[in-house]
Amino acid sequence: MNREQLEHIIRAAAGIVNLPDIVVIGSQAVLGQFSAAPSELLVSVEADVFPRHHPELSIQIDGAIGELSPFHETFGYYAHGVDETTATLPGGWQDRLISIQNANTGGATGWCLEVHDLAASKLAAGREKDIVFVAGLLRHRMAGQ
Repeated sequence: MNREQLEHIIRAAAGIVNLPDIVVIGSQAVLGQFSAAPSELLVSVEADVFPRHHPELSIQIDGAIGELSPFHETFGYYAHGVDETTATLPGGWQDRLISIQNANTGGATGWCLEVHDLAASKLAAGREKDIVFVAGLLRHRMAGQ
C-alpha cells in the first residue's frame, strides 16, 4: 500500500461512518510520518483503522471496505476495522498521532501512530512479521534515534 491508497481508505472510512477522524494503527501507519516509506515496509494490503471518537463503528468500515469486499476486489487493498485494543500501545500514544489531511482524504483526517509507538506495538505483538517490520524501521533509520 502506498500513501495515496491509505488516503483513499481514510476518505472512504470517514464517509462510511460520517465522521471526520480516522485512526490508523497497523503497519501502514508508517505512511503518516514517512509518505515515501521503503517498499519493504509497505507490503500489507490492509490498513487497520477505526473512527477516533467512536471506535465501536469500525465494524461498519470492516463490512463496507474490508477484506473480500467489492472495494477490496476493485482496488486491491482494504480497511480492517479495529479498535484501540487491537494493539498494545504505549501510554500517551494519542498525543503523538501524526495527521494526514489533504484533498485526497476529502476533508477527513487520518491519525497515524507515531513511528516509535508503532514499533512498540509491533514488538509487543511479537509475531515474526512484526519483528521483520521493526527491523526494517531500524535498518532505514526511521526509528530508534
